[in-house]
Amino acid sequence: MRVLVAGIGNVFLGDDGFGPAVVRELPPPRAPGVRVTDYGIRGMHLAYDLLDAWDALVLVDALPNRGAPGRVEVLRVDAAAETSAQLDAHAMNPEATFATVRALGGTLPPTTLVVGCQVESITETIGLTDTVAAAVPITVAAVGSVLDDLFARQEV
Repeated sequence: MRVLVAGIGNVFLGDDGFGPAVVRELPPPRAPGVRVTDYGIRGMHLAYDLLDAWDALVLVDALPNRGAPGRVEVLRVDAAAETSAQLDAHAMNPEATFATVRALGGTLPPTTLVVGCQVESITETIGLTDTVAAAVPITVAAVGSVLDDLFARQEV
């Protein structure tokens, strides 16, 4: 099984840098098929890497504040859903990245998950708020659980 774990987000926009902060803290992968990469805002880089055959994609990202800053969530994404997102080579928009993969003739992994945290602030500053920084170790554990679950399902 091959799994790509992608940290995404802009480190210059406060809590939006959550994905990169988490992937920096992840331990080395225990399984040989796992690759962990900090993509930051490089959506084109991620799109080209998704042209390789992956069984699963785990995006680690900041989530919109829906009233619970610091809350960690695991969401399943329908990466195969068609969107009208436009490519922006200087930003990270998962929908645009998925559309780019399809435009390049690629297919998306059958399983795509987001492990994220609701932001408190995405103002122009470097560094996470204390609330979101406290969620980093929780998210590291959640990514480990997601990977364990993906590999356990493969063995069945």
